[in-house]
Amino acid sequence: HRRSRDTYGSPNIHAELADDHGVHVGRKRVARLMRENGLRGATLRKYVVTTTSDPAAPKPIDLVERRFFADAPDQLWVADLTYIPTWSGWLYLAMVLDVYSRKVVGWALDRTLAARLPIAALTHALAERHPPPGVVHHSDRGVQYASDAYVTLLRAHHMLPSMSRPANPYDNASCESFMKTLKREE
Repeated sequence: HRRSRDTYGSPNIHAELADDHGVHVGRKRVARLMRENGLRGATLRKYVVTTTSDPAAPKPIDLVERRFFADAPDQLWVADLTYIPTWSGWLYLAMVLDVYSRKVVGWALDRTLAARLPIAALTHALAERHPPPGVVHHSDRGVQYASDAYVTLLRAHHMLPSMSRPANPYDNASCESFMKTLKREE
């Protein structure tokens, strides 16, 4: 529990004991022993809205329509923003995830949610992967992703922009899931 920086709850401790240490014990016993010793996993923090849409912007197309799967790498990328608490204050994280491998292919940190943050993450992903033309890039409807600079960068690399329906985080579920895990464990 200490090695996980107090983030692991009983399911993760149980798995680590079995996989890494060869200790076979029931998950309920691990939970009971943790409870008796006052050990708890990290809990999720309050949800903070980081997406604001520009009502005057043209309505984007949802090319994914909640079908988040790809047959090969660099067919479907999803992008999202979140906040991360650090020792020096809040930072915002922008990331681009390849749906096929569930690998983060680009990321950037900044103190503000300006459009330069997701642009830096996308630029990082493009430099790392050199994707072929036709990659679908799916994001929420945040003003950063709808900005002229961001859309211009997508089109310059022959990527197809796709945006989720308003106020529906399930349309970007793979990215949201990664962010949830990152926040819970960090």
